[in-house]
Amino acid sequence: MAEISNKYDETAKSIIYKGSCYDFVKTVPDEMVKLVVTSPPYNIGKEYEKKVDIDKYYIDQEKIIDECVRILADDGSICWQTGNFVDNSEIIPLDILLFPVFKKHKLKLRNRIIWHFGHGLHASKRFSGRYETILWFTKSDKYTFNLDPVRIPQKYPNKKYFKGNNKGKLSCNPLGKNPSDIWEIPNVKNNHVEKTVHPCQFPVELIERLILSMTNEGDIVFDPFLGAGTTTAAAIKNNRKGMGCEIMDEYYKVALKRTELAINGKLKTRPMNKPVYDPENPSVNLKYEESIVYQETLFEKKQKYGVGHENR
Repeated sequence: MAEISNKYDETAKSIIYKGSCYDFVKTVPDEMVKLVVTSPPYNIGKEYEKKVDIDKYYIDQEKIIDECVRILADDGSICWQTGNFVDNSEIIPLDILLFPVFKKHKLKLRNRIIWHFGHGLHASKRFSGRYETILWFTKSDKYTFNLDPVRIPQKYPNKKYFKGNNKGKLSCNPLGKNPSDIWEIPNVKNNHVEKTVHPCQFPVELIERLILSMTNEGDIVFDPFLGAGTTTAAAIKNNRKGMGCEIMDEYYKVALKRTELAINGKLKTRPMNKPVYDPENPSVNLKYEESIVYQETLFEKKQKYGVGHENR
């Protein structure tokens, strides 16, 4: 069995195609993919894209979305993570622009997730952008959604009922709470443990939350705009099959390397649910591993989810 294949191969652990996603996706059979997750180019002139008229951008996005819907399993999900197209300080939110493409396929929008991060470019003619969105669509009403693996620490994990029939029992889910649709996850900047040469890199934690909640072990996860390989690495790390495409040789090599590290259990990542760095209380973040207090789990075989001391 090939570990990483450069063409569609159902027996490979991962598939990383060097070339256009528009070419590769035609080789994938119908309904083979459980989760499509990607962040397409924003049409703002980065080194890996050519800025085009917004109407042409829409047509190009429509082509790949059409194919992603074709290869998506009936119980699968599509997560399209976007920001803004910016032209002379005027913004066009790309999720709003592309929403009709998904709806023409009768996909069902389950969440519009806000990814909030603390660092980025500073604007001078408008407020600085510090969030992007993830449109989560499902192909049908019968879709995979596993909440337990992505729960986050309760604010008061030991809080109990003080009266009634449940007096003395925990009043919250012992596995943690629903992470909601606003996610505060640091973006990958220069001092981030996952940083590569790619200028707009996904944090593994962001993709892991989607993979763990929307797929099961052994499922295929596809990223048509793979970049630095975060999606394939995160899929492998969590016992899924990662599949993606990258046109730029430099990023393709990075994606291969990171996916290989994931296969060998050596990929360095920022832990899920690690607190965001607080300069006024840095020890909470820097000593996170030492300060974990584990919440109970429903089943012994399930992973335990850590809670820092400050959340007890």
